Order: sequence, then structure tokens, then C-alpha cells
Amino acid sequence: MRLNLAAALAASTMMLASGPAMAEPVATDHHVHVHSPAILDFLPAYCSSLGRISACPEVFTRPLTVDDLLTDMDAAGVRRAFLMSTAYLAESPMMVPAHPDAPDLIRAANNFTVDLARRHPDRLSAFVSVNPLTPTALPEIARWADDPFAAGVKLHLTNSDVDLRDPDDVAALARVFRAAAAGDMTIMIHMRTRAEDYGAKDVGVFLDQVLPQAQGVPVMIAHSGGWGGLDDNTWAAMTAFAEALEEHPDTSRSLSFDLAQVFDAETSEADRLRLVALMRRIGIDRFVAGSDWPFSGPLNAYLNDVFARLPLTAAEAERIRSARL
Repeated sequence: MRLNLAAALAASTMMLASGPAMAEPVATDHHVHVHSPAILDFLPAYCSSLGRISACPEVFTRPLTVDDLLTDMDAAGVRRAFLMSTAYLAESPMMVPAHPDAPDLIRAANNFTVDLARRHPDRLSAFVSVNPLTPTALPEIARWADDPFAAGVKLHLTNSDVDLRDPDDVAALARVFRAAAAGDMTIMIHMRTRAEDYGAKDVGVFLDQVLPQAQGVPVMIAHSGGWGGLDDNTWAAMTAFAEALEEHPDTSRSLSFDLAQVFDAETSEADRLRLVALMRRIGIDRFVAGSDWPFSGPLNAYLNDVFARLPLTAAEAERIRSARL
């Protein structure tokens, strides 16, 4: 039950060549979350921690369930979703003091997420999560490497405070990529770090020192290299990816970018035009739909209505709507 990105990208390229098609709902949402009971119990202390770099959004703490997610998917016509564990929160350095049972919370949260995929195999693909800088990371990935319902690994560099300019952090992240590759697990990485000047330099380090360790397994860049929205750092990262891929077009065809929360109903026309221009430079076939549910609000409004505002050709829009890694 591993994900075959190379085959998906080949099929999508054929669709682009076939011309416009009738608009259909987004088939697969590549980025959703449902907190486990263990993480929900942990969140009050985490959100009130003095180590937080920003306040927790209200939607982040809602006790939403998998039934809430599936109901919203049904209303939007979404057939499948990639469910990201939020286990990594338990070992975030933003939790001050550190939770004494954090490794147990990691295991419980990942158990919960994979069990949801086991219960709904036709609707959900589960991604376990870890903080790549902790001793828990490699054993936890190894624990899931042979489980057919654990499709991938989710990494969140902002939350884990990974510094792509620190050689030790980069080495730790590379080890996690190798471990995921050894287990044939897709990697979803929230790549943006806390660096105020995050951008081209970080993309360069990632492409040179981290991505090759994936050894061809699918790697998805969450939020197209940002953390949601289109600010100077996100533009810089996307531009760096575009330049690198133009210079080295054979860079892993298993590299893709999700569009979760990159744009919304308030995104200006100028920014939507600029975004699509960069998507074309990177390669439309490398982009997939995602919502970051529940942050998106109702999926139909976000994945279908807001998505339709991007100035894509009919063939480009259909490629993204129908893509499933």
C-alpha cells in the first residue's frame, strides 16, 4: 500500500496532453489532520507553554473526529485523504518544560492515526510523524516500516525547530529520510524553518544534502515550501525550487508540492497569477491538491470553489484535481 508517485506523475502528464476536460471535484486531499485523544489531552499544556512562538489557533484545538472529516470529504466529493499524524507535537521544543511521557504520546498518536487508515482503507492513507532531531525518530519510523497501513512519514521543521543551516540538524534530517526510504514510506515535509531569512539557501541545502537520501521514494513539500500563505519567504523558496529544477530537470521525479493553504479566497489576483507562473516553472505535474483540514474550513468551499480561482488552463486544473500520489 505504498504510494507510487512516478506512475502518478506519468499518468498526469498524459492527461495534460489530452486537452481540457469537465471540471470534477478534487479526488484526493493530500494534507489533512485529526488529533488523537492523546494529543487532544496534551494540547492545553502545549498551547499555554511559554515556549510557543505563536498562539494556537482555535480551530487547532477543536475535538474533531474522523467522522467529521469523512462527512466533509463526502460533501466535497473528495474520495481519499492523506491523514497526517500530529504526534510530532509531543516532542516539540515549544513544549516547556518537556512532557515527561512524550515518547509514549508519540507512539499513541501514531497508533491512532494508522488505526484510522486500517478502519477506512478506501478513504485514508496514514502518515506517522516524528521530530527528526529526537532519539525517538528512527525507532518510531522503523516500528511502522512494515505496516501496510502506514503509508508515509510527516515531518514539521518549524515545530521541531530544525535549522537547515546547522550541519548536525541536516545530518539528523538526512538520517530520517534514509530510514523512511528503507521502509518504502512516502515523506511529507513542512520544510519552512524558523529562520527569518528562510528561502533560497535552505532550498539549496535541502536539494543537495537531504532530498538525495530519499532514494526515489515520493517526497511532498507541504504548503509548496512555506507554512501557508504567500509571503516573501515562500516566494523565495518557490523561486529557488523553480531555478534549481530548470537547471537540473532530472531532479527526482518523485518530488512534489502540495497546495494546502498556499492561497485562499482573499489571495489577490496578482498573487494568484504569480503563483501559477511559478507552478509552471516548477512543473504543474509536480503539484497536488491539499487543504490542511481543519484549517481550511469546509472542504467543498476550499478545494473546489477557492481552487477554481487559480488562473490555470482546464487541463492543468484537471491534472491537479485528479492527482493522487
